[in-house]
Order: sequence, then structure tokens, then C-alpha cells
Amino acid sequence: MATAPPTPTLYVILGSHACRTGMLLLEHKGISYRTVELVTGLHPVGVRLRGFPGNAGAVRDVDGRRTASLAMADRLGTVPALAIGGERVQSNRKIARFLDRLQPDPPLFPADPELRRAVEEAERWGDEVFQMAARRLVLAAGLHGRDAMRRRGNDGRLGPLLFQREPVRFAFVHSLARFTFGANPETERELLAALPAMLDRIDSWIDAGVLGGESLNAADYMLVTSLALIDYRTDLHPEMAERPAGALVERVLPEPARPPEPAPSPT
Repeated sequence: MATAPPTPTLYVILGSHACRTGMLLLEHKGISYRTVELVTGLHPVGVRLRGFPGNAGAVRDVDGRRTASLAMADRLGTVPALAIGGERVQSNRKIARFLDRLQPDPPLFPADPELRRAVEEAERWGDEVFQMAARRLVLAAGLHGRDAMRRRGNDGRLGPLLFQREPVRFAFVHSLARFTFGANPETERELLAALPAMLDRIDSWIDAGVLGGESLNAADYMLVTSLALIDYRTDLHPEMAERPAGALVERVLPEPARPPEPAPSPT
């Protein structure tokens, strides 16, 4: 009697845009999986204790420099982290290619070589540039007060961000912004100034058919979750809704149905 293949386990943290990409990759393949939600902030230790190797050195930077806490997280290994039997795979780009080898259909990359190169370029940029920009923009919004984020980050396309409890979330946001990701008023101004060109780039990929095609691909899933995270910012939501990039978010991660938003608290 044949033994059933092991159920994949995806290790995640609550409301992470990177982790949601990992989920979308598995769902694209129609692969049933279970999630294990690790404690935000302690998740690098959590994945290491579960047999993931981490990295030989730091892999992410903030404005060309690596903070001590970010470098430590990279060395330990972060999420999403996928376990299937004895296999351990970390980072969405590696997970996408692993899944295409494991189960070729439906593919995560187009067969046409030229189009695949364009998809891989968009995927790489989404991973190395846009994902961090989105993270820092939302952390910076949290420094302005809880109402700078729609529904205070308690709900949205990615669910609650980082923690279920609002006071814990915003205390953690302040710590992450200051000590790990360099999010402050000055860097926020720079990121906001750079954002329109980033969104234009994504819109141009949609117009060219690299993103948003009949069959979605790994780059769609890489970028759409960062777009969904940016949409948590109260001030950026209207612009997002008017762009082709916003339509892609609505297609892949539709806004959850809910009662009307409460009015902002008095200042």
C-alpha cells in the first residue's frame, strides 16, 4: 500500500506580506498545506529550532547598511519557511522554483524564455526592492499614530498585522521602525517620493502582460502582497484603488467584507 506524501508545513508570522506570498504559491499549485504561526519577533529562532539552516551571512539591507538585528535574523533564517518531509526551503524565490520542480502544473513561470526573463526580473525586484519599501512605509505610518493605518492594522487584505492585540502591535512597530528597518520621518519622505515611480513600474509590467495575465505567475504573487501591505496606509489607499496595480490586488487579495470603518479618534 502506497504511503501518502507528507503534508507540507509553511511556517509564517501573522499578517506578513512575505508569508502571504508563500501561501499564494502553494495555493496556485493546488497543494494542501498547513501553517504554523510563529511568534513575531522570535520567528528566526523558531525556524532554526525546526531544522532550517538559515544563511551564512546577512542577505537584506536598509539603504545599503545592515542593522545588527536584521543581520541576526537573516543568519538564523526567517519566514516563510517550507517543510515537506525532509526538505527545508526558505525564501519565496526558492520556494517558487522548488514547487515547480515538485509539481510542474500549473507552472509559476511562463514557458516562453523571453517572457520568463521578464517575470523573473519583476520577481527579483519585488523581492529585493519593493518588499522592503512596502514594509518600511507601513512601519513609518505606524509612527504617526494608530489611525494612520486603516482599521489600525487590525484587519485588511493580509489580516491583522504582526499581532492580534493592537497595543502590542504598535509597541512592536515603534521598535522595528527605530532599531531594525530605519523607518523615520526622513526616510519616509524619501520612500513616499520614490513610490509613484515604483507603482508606475508595476503598472507598466501589467500593461506589457508580464503581470496580471490570464494565468498568474510567481512575480504576481511576489508583488501583490507588498501592494496589499501598502494599502493599509490610510493616505495611500485612494491612489492604490485607482491604479492597475490596485486592480491586481483586488483580483488576488480582495478586500474582506466588513462594517464601515470607524471615524478617526480625536487628536
